[in-house]
Amino acid sequence: MTKQDSAGAADAPDRLEVVLRYHQETKHHFSRYARAPGTMDWANQPDPFRRYQGSPLIRLPLLGPDDAPLSPFYEDLYRPGAIVSAPVTLRSLSRFLEFSLAISAWKQAGEVRWALRTNPSSGNLHPTEGYLLIGKVPGLSPAPGLYHYTAREHALELRAELPTQSFDALLQGFPPNAFFFGFTSVNWRETWKYGERAFRYCQHDVGHAIGSARIAAQTLGWHTLLLDGLADDTLAALLGADRQEDFEGAEREHPDCLTVVWPAAQEAARSTGKTISVPLFVSTDAVRDAARRIWHGRANRLSRDAPVRWQFLDQVEAAAWKSGTEQRFAELNQVGSSAQTPTGTDAPGIYPGQPRAGQVIRQRRSALAFDGKTSISVGTFFTMLDRVMPRVDREPCRRPMPWDVLPWEPAIHLVLFVHRVSGVAPGLYMLVRDPAKVDSLRRAMHRQFAWTSPTGCPENLPLFLLEVGDARQLASQVSCRQEIAADSAFSLGMIAEFESSLRRHGPWFYRRLFWETGVIGQVLYLEAEASGVRATGIGCFFDDPVHQVLGFNDATFQSLYHFTTGGHVEDPRLTTLPPYGLEH
Repeated sequence: MTKQDSAGAADAPDRLEVVLRYHQETKHHFSRYARAPGTMDWANQPDPFRRYQGSPLIRLPLLGPDDAPLSPFYEDLYRPGAIVSAPVTLRSLSRFLEFSLAISAWKQAGEVRWALRTNPSSGNLHPTEGYLLIGKVPGLSPAPGLYHYTAREHALELRAELPTQSFDALLQGFPPNAFFFGFTSVNWRETWKYGERAFRYCQHDVGHAIGSARIAAQTLGWHTLLLDGLADDTLAALLGADRQEDFEGAEREHPDCLTVVWPAAQEAARSTGKTISVPLFVSTDAVRDAARRIWHGRANRLSRDAPVRWQFLDQVEAAAWKSGTEQRFAELNQVGSSAQTPTGTDAPGIYPGQPRAGQVIRQRRSALAFDGKTSISVGTFFTMLDRVMPRVDREPCRRPMPWDVLPWEPAIHLVLFVHRVSGVAPGLYMLVRDPAKVDSLRRAMHRQFAWTSPTGCPENLPLFLLEVGDARQLASQVSCRQEIAADSAFSLGMIAEFESSLRRHGPWFYRRLFWETGVIGQVLYLEAEASGVRATGIGCFFDDPVHQVLGFNDATFQSLYHFTTGGHVEDPRLTTLPPYGLEH
């Protein structure tokens, strides 16, 4: 029985109605918040580390910052052809996973200790699990296999062994030396704290993980593409999430997505200007053949008691399930393209100390408070915004890193509350990430908005001033009255082309909208760190009051995620410890 059938929602319009109703009923309002547990059951808090008991554990080499493969400079991530592609080895896989999902540090307050990771998570609850489906690699396995990444040990657990012929069939149509990297979510980890809004937060986290993995791959000169044509039933079978016998008595995992990763063929592509066609799906026959695997391990129990069931969450998970495979392809430039340099501003990438990418990734933190004083320069501001632009000219091969990982056209735009940017007037602004959508956004918003280009704004950056004024109180008020939205240099809301996207693609695209916001957030996190400030995502905001501020009066556009960047305040009560006994 498929997820779709089990919900009794085989009809797409009915499933769309469930998704639309879920989104509406999980909004926060001034008068009430979305339904959630009334108190925190701390004794039942889920373990943030999944293990498969009985699975062989292969520890990955712990690499210092000066060990090979050496991290490139942060700015080189955005320079096409600047990074020599590394071979797929145990050491390069270790670096890839370190920069994707690993522990970056431990924090301690008194006797309480908790882990931070390179990928952020709502409430630091980390519902996202990573899986590697890869061919034989010396030091890992003499045969292809499916591995679960365990962040606590920085190791891979062998979940299943595949015959070489079966794995080769899965790779048919993909570039040489490719492998797969997939994500699932233990939704209970978020539901435990956030109740019905948790499904949204799990999808944010998947998006952050996609962005984290894409950027990690770029540090090694590797490409990454989300296989968006894949059906969720197929994904569940590939990652073992459908194996009830392996999750008996344990919290289940929801299959999220699969990416394909491969080393760049830089010299050939650079010399010929060649583009390649990459499938966005895996052959169903190959998946069926790969199902004949030797499986290892059973999932550990994460909570003392069984998860609390929220019927509405079961319904939206089923309604947003992708039930069919689409045999689509993406045309990609193997070298890629870079975001254009803003003109008339500080050159992008002139960061303090010219940090290496690994340093920026390891030091990424979610700010807990801002000082209400720190400003950023106009050049830094424009560069940050330029980095979240997908540069779509209706040609997928023209997308820069990391936007080449997402095979759909951008559907998220940014409304900015600018507080402390030198050379930019405080006020309300809109960044239209697809310039073709300027008119539709303008028609949907308040008529009095100016829609003028800020002074000094690069011509290729579609940033518009809507209204000049002190937006600090407004930013805080609509972000659940949180001071971090007002004490920063700027904060923002991520505005989705909402109902039209769901009707065009299907209710399963609801999750993709959140994934896109997560990738945006991941880019902004690293841009903030590289610039000497800090950032944090804001999942708690008053949905419809945000829409009222902008003039939206229906579901055409909806705010999905908030974010804020500024001068952070350190908590002196906290001690920072290295992640794996290494001094990075």
